[in-house]
Formats: sequence, structure tokens, C-alpha cells
Amino acid sequence: MILKAGGPGPILLTGATGYVGGRLKRILEERGYELRCMSRRPESLEGRLAPSSKVVYGDVLDRDSLLSALEGVETAFYLIHSMGSGGEFEEQDRIAATNFRKAAELAGVRRIIYLGGLGDPEEDLSRHLRSRQETGRILAAGTVQVIEFRASIILGSGSLSFELVRNLVERLPVMLCPVWVRTVAQPIGIEDVLAYLEGAIELQSATSRVFEIGGPDQVSYAEIMQEYARRRGLRRWLIPVPLLSPRLSSLWLGLVTPIYARVGRKLVHSLRHPTVVRDDSARTAFPIEPRGAGDAIERALFNEDLELAETRWSDALSAGGERPGWGGLRFGSRLIDSRTIHVDVAPAVAFRPIQRIGGTVGWYHADWLWRIRGFLDLLMGGVGVRRGRADPEELRVGDVLDFWRVEEFEAGRRLRLRAEMKVPGRAWLEFEVEDHEVGSTIRQTASFDPLGLAGLAYWYALFPLHRHVFKGMLDAIAAEARLG
Repeated sequence: MILKAGGPGPILLTGATGYVGGRLKRILEERGYELRCMSRRPESLEGRLAPSSKVVYGDVLDRDSLLSALEGVETAFYLIHSMGSGGEFEEQDRIAATNFRKAAELAGVRRIIYLGGLGDPEEDLSRHLRSRQETGRILAAGTVQVIEFRASIILGSGSLSFELVRNLVERLPVMLCPVWVRTVAQPIGIEDVLAYLEGAIELQSATSRVFEIGGPDQVSYAEIMQEYARRRGLRRWLIPVPLLSPRLSSLWLGLVTPIYARVGRKLVHSLRHPTVVRDDSARTAFPIEPRGAGDAIERALFNEDLELAETRWSDALSAGGERPGWGGLRFGSRLIDSRTIHVDVAPAVAFRPIQRIGGTVGWYHADWLWRIRGFLDLLMGGVGVRRGRADPEELRVGDVLDFWRVEEFEAGRRLRLRAEMKVPGRAWLEFEVEDHEVGSTIRQTASFDPLGLAGLAYWYALFPLHRHVFKGMLDAIAAEARLG
């Protein structure tokens, strides 16, 4: 059972910039825990923490740096592994876990919570799975209590396994599948993983424990891929082949997915082993009912829509890291083309031409191309551009606007349109106006969720034309705004 009375004291979170740690950070901040995030690069967390949280420097390969980071901490999350590193990652994991355990003992830490991997330790496991379980044993070898969770495939938007499934299914109508895609696993949704991790903070337990966690379904990677395809409305054929060694499989993954070959090889080696729950004691220790694989996939897709709607593209594009290249910026399965322009007028004035867009006013640039697109849409059984708009000045959520529909509207600030034309996927066009030091900044964002290869081909084939049309549109809107 979970204790609710009292508090766990200060919590140290490692891996706060990672997939699981980043999501856990947000949950712990929302719950009001006293949170301390440890990083080798504290600047990477600037602007990403709640006012009540703080970032501290610490490197698990440098034991001395851990002592100050762990000072006064009662509970520490260990969400670190060396899967993406080159060389002898197992030795790095051993050194890191040993350093962390000894520093935690010296600092008087009460509990370490660790997320590892499922797999029968009696089998000849892959190097990656062996290392994940060895890390748990090293952490638990000292005087600090350790609550270890072992999970199989984690399904959630942005997770390594989910991105592997997504890219294979979206890009390959026919897949030659090696034997590892038929290995049985017990996937679990990311939200359920986070619920277990949070629950471990105040779990009543006097000793170290290992909990195996998973959803209710025992399925293969092939079944997960087929379920993803079904949820996306895609038809895919999987042809089993006896070839494709782990090395060749990893190189193949590197060609068709964003997972680079080194991580892919370690992942493929792990996928050759069944990863199922053999001890279901987690079900009695925690009041959590994990969702099934299909629901976890559906939830991941829903969360991507939510994250897409909430993302401020000015933040995403100005942040360090990935820069938009040919075809725009990738956001999950979405493809984004975003641009800004500055105008020396107030936001309310800058927004006026945006609010009048479509209908008799038109689209400010290359209206003849818009009419051709509408005619082609009619030929394909779509709505075309003849619907116009209900009012030349006013807009409301749900209004028709040519072959778009108003999905979000904030007067003077934001207009988000969802395409109702025939396209191999889903498309949106969004305008935002923000205050600037002098005047306003108008941001225009076109986003597309392609459906399979047809959707990718549609986006990339028309990208040069879209870039010309959308740039001309934004320039014309800015010119109209300057006229008042």
C-alpha cells in the first residue's frame, strides 16, 4: 500500500533531461515535492524547472561530485544508464552505480528508486539487459534501501520502443521481419511506469524490493506494430525471414528509423529475449491497473496531439539542439514548417488581416493556387473552397473557413485551422501574434501528420510549393497589417 501521511523529505532526481526522468520531473513538481535535479550540465535544465525546484551539479562517474548533490536527500531516483555510449558500457554502468550507492550511504539517503529491465536472469541475457539488472544489484548491495522496478517495452510518445515501432510502420508498407519481432514482451504505458515510480516514494517497505511491472498483454513486437498500424488506419504486411543478424538488423533500423546503429544493435540484442512479468507482486503493493498495449498506443497518439497543440514553436525553434532542415522540423510523427515576421504595429492591429483570411478576402498570396487546390479537392470528393466563411470579420471555434475549420481562436492573438480537404494525413495552419519590444511578431505554422508513405511523399513533394506560398502569405499579411 502507499503511505500518504508525512513527507519523503528532499528528493533527488537523476536523468531529468531523459525520457522517463523528464516526465517524472513534471509530475513530482505538480505534486509539490521538494525536488532537486542532478545533471552533469546544469545549464541544460535552465528554464525547465518549477520555481520550487533546483538543479545541482553531479556526475555519477565522479563520486566526490555526488556528495554535495545528495546532501540532505532522503529519496533518490536513479534513472541513468550508458546505453547510448560507446565502448564498454557495462563497466561504466558498474562504476556509476557503485559511486552512487557509496555516496548515498555517506549522505544518509533513506531510499533509492531505480528503473531497470525485465528478463529471466537464469537465461543468457543480452549485455544491455544483464547490465540493467546488475545495476540494480549493485545499488542494493549497500545499506540504503532500494526499490527496483523492472519493465519491458515502454509505450509512450517519444520512447525509444515507440519511435522504433512508429517509424517502421509509417515508412514500410511491407516489412521483412527477423525472428526477434516474434519474441514475447509485456509492454507498459509510460503513464503507468510513472505512477509506479511516484508510488515508490512513500511505499511501506522495510527492505529492498524488486517489482516486475507490465501491462495485462503479453504480445510480440510484430503484434505491437500491427496494433499501431490499426490505430493509424494503415495496412501493413509483415513477412518473417530467418536472416538478419542483430548487427544487420541494427544497421537496417539505422536506415529506416532515427535510431542510430549503436543503440539499435543493443536494443535488437535485448529484443531477442522474452521480457514478461513472472512475479506480479506489484499488483498487490500498488493500487495501479496498467492499461493494455492498444490503449497505451492510443494514449501515446493522443498525448502527441495534446503536446502539439500546447507547444510554443517560438520556444522549440529558439532552443538549442535540433534545427529545421529540408521539410521542416520533426515533432513525433508531425512535420512542422514555421516562420515569423516582425511588424511595427500593436498585436491587435497585426491580427486583423489574419482574422479576415479566406472567403472573399482570400489567402493574401497565390490565390489562384488555392483555387486550383480547391478544384482538385472537389474532384477527389472533398469540400473544395466554395464554402467560404459565415462572417467576413468575426470568427468562432467550429466555424467553416473555405476547406478549413476553426479549431482554436483567441481574438487578437491566435487562430488555429484544421484542414478538411482530402490529404493523406492531418493538417493544421496556425497564426500567433505576440508582443515585441517594438510592435509585434507574427508566427505562422503549418503542421502535418502524414499517414504512411503516401503522407510523407505528399509533404516532401509539395514542400517547395508550400514554402513559397506560406512565405508569400506571411509577407502579405505583414504588409496588410502595416497599412492598419
